[in-house]
Amino acid sequence: MNFETSFKLENFILDTKWDSLPEEVQKRMKGCFIDLMGALIVGSKSAQFEVGLKLAKSLFGFGDVAVVGVSEKLNFAGAATAMGHSSNAYDIDDGHNITRAHPGTSFVGAILAAAYQKNVSRNEFLATMLVAYETTIRMGAAIMDYYNYAHSSGTFGAVGVAAGVGRIYGFDKATLNNALSVAEFNVPLVPGIRSVEYPSMNKDGVPFGVMTGVLAVLNTQCGFTGNKHMLEADEYRHYLDDLAKKYQVMDLYFKPYPCCRWAHPAIDACLELINKYNLSPSNIKKVTIYTFRRATMLSKIVPKTADEAQYNIAYPVASSIVYGDFGFTQVLEENLGDSRVIDMMNKLEFKVDEALDARFPAERICRAEITTTDGKTYISNECEPRGEAKENIGIDWLSDKFYRITGPVLSKESQDDILALITQSDDLPIREIVDATNKNLGF
Repeated sequence: MNFETSFKLENFILDTKWDSLPEEVQKRMKGCFIDLMGALIVGSKSAQFEVGLKLAKSLFGFGDVAVVGVSEKLNFAGAATAMGHSSNAYDIDDGHNITRAHPGTSFVGAILAAAYQKNVSRNEFLATMLVAYETTIRMGAAIMDYYNYAHSSGTFGAVGVAAGVGRIYGFDKATLNNALSVAEFNVPLVPGIRSVEYPSMNKDGVPFGVMTGVLAVLNTQCGFTGNKHMLEADEYRHYLDDLAKKYQVMDLYFKPYPCCRWAHPAIDACLELINKYNLSPSNIKKVTIYTFRRATMLSKIVPKTADEAQYNIAYPVASSIVYGDFGFTQVLEENLGDSRVIDMMNKLEFKVDEALDARFPAERICRAEITTTDGKTYISNECEPRGEAKENIGIDWLSDKFYRITGPVLSKESQDDILALITQSDDLPIREIVDATNKNLGF
């Protein structure tokens, strides 16, 4: 590989100004913050967060940086680590179709911790999130091509962490280039497909990606040297051609359900039929899901943990049929084992449709066929996941999702307060938003 250091990426990361961004990009970043704050809030109720918090306290110790969902304050590395465990805990965060990964969750914990530590403004935090998104998505495409297999979010997010934290820390372009190079070289090469087939806290590898990015920044400060990152290579430099012209954040999708995106069209196909024909779960004899091959590879076991419930296709579909929705409540471990859901799981069959499979990954399409006990059969339209980029998802959609997802843990008044702070026109310190969130959570 031939490399050339032009600092094009580094200049973009350091020179991007909030006030110079197009209005649609500014709105998108506020929407992303709403979505990621919701993920951090519900994620703070997870077993994965408890593990991350315990690790952060023992490995890094206490400090003056707040963590969403607890009263204790940690140092920067500890806060980043803890929130790196919560942000993707319930798989409810944004995604990008081409990289097949979740960029926002993979860096938000570290960038929020750095922003709190340095007391930057909300708008500076949002501009930093933007450059982290753009770096993560472009680097993700290059890394997947170079290693020639599907990685997951933690792989790419390590570089997004270095980009965002390096900006907040005031690195010059040479120092930032080094941090990016160290992060990219040492990214965890997360095998995404294994996480689909064998659900666990390993999932998208987000906690380890966050920690790798944090260590790349801290090691750079201590004098550790890297040399060239992937987007400086001849083969991949073209991914930077449209920086500040084409914003990849406008191609994000957003998830209405806390489970793998590949299960979403099956949920919606079933709900379409149930709502259209007023079907009762007790009168359903059989459900056949026709979908793309990767979706059929999702686990179909009766889940015993929240991770097994999320990286699953049978449980979310059956749950949505029984409850009429699939939300945060349905993935809580204390709510697993519902006999009605387990009985419905036994009525499901998943089949690969070759025509639909040919449209993956650009499109993820599914249709459902429900047969009732009286012998009638109902066939849905072809469904794709809601929240796709082409829907031009805005703040209203994401606010509605925030109300729905965080409803079990926040009052309506608290939800209103948090959303107002994120979306108001006047700028304010990021600490005010994080502290207000924790106050509304009871901390």
